[in-house]
Amino acid sequence: MPENTFDVIVVGAGAGGLFAAARLAHQGYRTLVIESLDKVGGRASTDDIDGFKVNVGAIVIEVGGITQQTCEEVGAPFDIREPQPPILYRIAGKDVDVTGGGWGFLLGKLTRQGAKLVKGIGAARNDSGLPEDELSTADWVSKYTKNEGVHGIFRNMCASVFAVGSEDLPARVFLTYFTRKSAFKRFGFHPEGTIGLWKSLAGAVERHGGTVWLSTPVTRIVSEAGKVTGVEVLRDGQAVRIEAPVVVSDVGPAATVALLGANNVPLDYQEQVKRGDRPTSMISVNFASQQRLVEVPGMLSFAKSKRLAYIANFTDICPEMAPEGWNLYVGTSVPKNPLGDFDEQAETEVLLQDLRENIDNFDERARILNVAVTRDGWPPQRAVAGFDLPHDTPIAGLWNVGDGVKEYANGGTTACAETAKLVVDKIIAAYPPPARR
Repeated sequence: MPENTFDVIVVGAGAGGLFAAARLAHQGYRTLVIESLDKVGGRASTDDIDGFKVNVGAIVIEVGGITQQTCEEVGAPFDIREPQPPILYRIAGKDVDVTGGGWGFLLGKLTRQGAKLVKGIGAARNDSGLPEDELSTADWVSKYTKNEGVHGIFRNMCASVFAVGSEDLPARVFLTYFTRKSAFKRFGFHPEGTIGLWKSLAGAVERHGGTVWLSTPVTRIVSEAGKVTGVEVLRDGQAVRIEAPVVVSDVGPAATVALLGANNVPLDYQEQVKRGDRPTSMISVNFASQQRLVEVPGMLSFAKSKRLAYIANFTDICPEMAPEGWNLYVGTSVPKNPLGDFDEQAETEVLLQDLRENIDNFDERARILNVAVTRDGWPPQRAVAGFDLPHDTPIAGLWNVGDGVKEYANGGTTACAETAKLVVDKIIAAYPPPARR
């Protein structure tokens, strides 16, 4: 085959793109992954800051679900370490382990109305028990209790899983996730930071004959007569045309439309993408200390906080993520109005104040490595769960993967792995692998 001709081009080496590329290369497709950054992982990657492996966005990886299954299928090492217990909840000043106790134990620690809430959650296991789409998670909880701690738990769960507040997440989505999805029952950290998993998948792509290009922006997705034919890129400063009958985009539906050019996309699909383009926002404070600041091996969530959704402690199980003798943490919040405009400085100060209230002598004991605000074109998630777009596009041979086209009531990198499997199955059906032709 000519050097610039492939079976499949994957635009973007984020979670969805790499899961898809690894599956495609494993199936025998001559696969090219094109990434504009100088590293893999996109919004779930890792930076090195003075020897600390600081995650850019996503910090936990699900264990035992589709992520691990994908890695096992394609031969990508899955070096995820699970904290035990995975998560504690700070309730009335105590860090409570609810492992094995479930919703009843957790809510019973907070309010006498816990049993009513548990009954409502149980009813959601049947379609008839799910609330209407318009009801927010916060409003659904308000039907049962005004207890501040209960509302805090639900708010922070929405933030942790879906990167949005309980006021903006449909209750139907929340309840579907926690009653029918895996709901992150098991998760852990990678000792290289989250980028370690993406390096593993990129390595699997290359072992199966695929190619990964970094520092190579895609400037255009080329289509003719409603059918994709390839992409144009900037490679080492030169404009290059790459041909392929199949393109998988991991840059989000809105960016995919922009790369195609409005004149090449039907108006009804453009309008559909505009309606579904609902990027969320988060603020993270990455900090380190030589003293252990929280007595948890993994995640700590909160019943009462203004913004702080969780603190993650990486170095109990992944000491490689920090220089010797140091501990590495992150504290994360969803700002007010996470789908619109907000005052970054003011919201960051609220998060820092929460950290001061939950960690003794935070200012004296903690070294802040950076404050990361993810929003707009670089959001934690490109669509609020429940408002996601379809994988298919009106352009033959072109599909979207990633967090803008999640399946209903899913979130995070797990949702990206799921989109990759679904899209690859569609590609196999429409464009059989070379070995089957």
